[in-house]
Amino acid sequence: MTSVLTLPATAGGEPEPADLPDDHGTFGCPAAYDPRPALDRFLAVRGGHLIAVRRHIHANPELSGQEFETAALIQRELTEAGLKPRLLPQGNGVICDIGTGDGPVVALRADIDALPLPDTKDVPYRSTKPNVCHACGHDAHATILLGAGLMFAQLARAGRLPGRVRLLFQPAEEQIMVREDGLLTGAPEIIAAGGLKDVTRIFALHCNPQLPVGTVGVRSGAFTAAADTVEVRITGPGGHTARPHLTVDLVHSLGRVLVDVPALLDRRVDARGGVSLVFGAVRAGEAANTIPSEGWARGTVRTLSRETWRELPALVTELVQSVVAGTGGTAHVTYTRGVPPVVNDSAATKLIADAATAVLGPQAVREAEVSMGGEDFAYYLETVPGAMIRLGVGRPGAAETFDIHQSSFDIDETAIGHGVRVMVYTALAALSQPL
Repeated sequence: MTSVLTLPATAGGEPEPADLPDDHGTFGCPAAYDPRPALDRFLAVRGGHLIAVRRHIHANPELSGQEFETAALIQRELTEAGLKPRLLPQGNGVICDIGTGDGPVVALRADIDALPLPDTKDVPYRSTKPNVCHACGHDAHATILLGAGLMFAQLARAGRLPGRVRLLFQPAEEQIMVREDGLLTGAPEIIAAGGLKDVTRIFALHCNPQLPVGTVGVRSGAFTAAADTVEVRITGPGGHTARPHLTVDLVHSLGRVLVDVPALLDRRVDARGGVSLVFGAVRAGEAANTIPSEGWARGTVRTLSRETWRELPALVTELVQSVVAGTGGTAHVTYTRGVPPVVNDSAATKLIADAATAVLGPQAVREAEVSMGGEDFAYYLETVPGAMIRLGVGRPGAAETFDIHQSSFDIDETAIGHGVRVMVYTALAALSQPL
C-alpha cells in the first residue's frame, strides 16, 4: 500500500491487562474479570495509533472485491501482535482466531470496502483515489475490530480470555458480486471460508452520524430490510400516438406497472412485513408522437420480514404479469436477490446492550430505528444468532450532519475508542454466558 500517512509506533510498548483481584465482578458472574481498567490503559496508549490506521485506510479506500491492500494492512497489524490471521482465498479479507480451547466461538464482524463516490472533505486524510471514498464508515468498522483484536491478544497472553474470539474482516458489503464459481462475495465468501465454524453468536456495529458520539442504538428483531432489485421490460408492436387503439400503448402499460404493482403488493402481504417497492429508473421511447415498442423500469424491493422476503420473487412477477396482460403488452420480469433482512436475536441484543451500558453508561444506550436499507450481516444471522448495533459518530455542536453514502461524510474519531470498548466487553460477556 502506498502510504500517505505515517502510522505512529506505540509509545511505551503495549500495556498488559492488570492482574485485578477476583472480586471485580461483571458479566453476571461474581468472580469474573473486569476488563474496563485494562481497556482504559490500552486505549490511552494505542488510541493514537488506531486513529492513524483509520485515517490511512480512509485515504487509501478500495472498492468491493478489491480490498487487497486493506486486508494486507490488517494482516500485518494482527501478525505483529503475535496473532495468526489468515487471508481469504481471494486475498481481500481476513479471518483471525484469538484464544484457545474447543469451546464456543464468539465472532465479531467488520466490513472493509469503500463506495464509488468522490471524497469532497478538506482533511489531511482525504481519499487519494478519484471517485472512491469511505463514505459509509467501513474504515472505522475495520479499525474498531482491529483495536478489539489487539486488546484480545493482550487478554489471551495474560490468561484473561475465557474462550475463543473470531475476527471477521469482510470484503464486498456495498456491492453484491458473483465470482466465477457462482459464489456471492461478501458475507457468503466469509462463510464459505469457514468464518462461522463453531460460532455460537456474532456481533457487529455500524456507524450512524445521526447519533451523537458516545451513544449507541440497539434494537431487537427487525433492524434492516431485505433489499432486492427488479427490472420490468415490456414489449409491444409500437405505433402512432394518434392511433393507440391499433397497437399496445406501451408507455401507459409501464405507467400501470409503476403505480398499480406497488399498491397491489401492499394488499397481498402482511403489513407487518414492511414491504416497499420503489422504482428509481424508467425509460421508453424518444419521439413525442411515436408509441415505442419497448420500455423498461428498474426498482428496489425491500421488506423487514424473512418470510415475506422468500415469497416476493414469485409474487412481484405474478403482479407485474397480471397488470401488463390487461394492457396487451408482454412483460419480462428479472428479479434479482439482494440480501435478507437483518433480524437481531433478542438475547444477543440484550447482551450487547448490557455491555454498552457497562462501558459507556446507561445514558448512552438508545433504541435504534428500523432502517429500510440493506446490510449483508443478515447472511450470518441466517445461520447463528447475533445482533448489530448502531455506533454514534455524530460530532457534538456540528453545524451540519452528513448522512452515510454522502461524499462529505466523516466521523468523530473518539467513536473508535467507544466502539472498541463495546465490542471487547460484548465478546467477553458472550464467552462468559452460556447459551
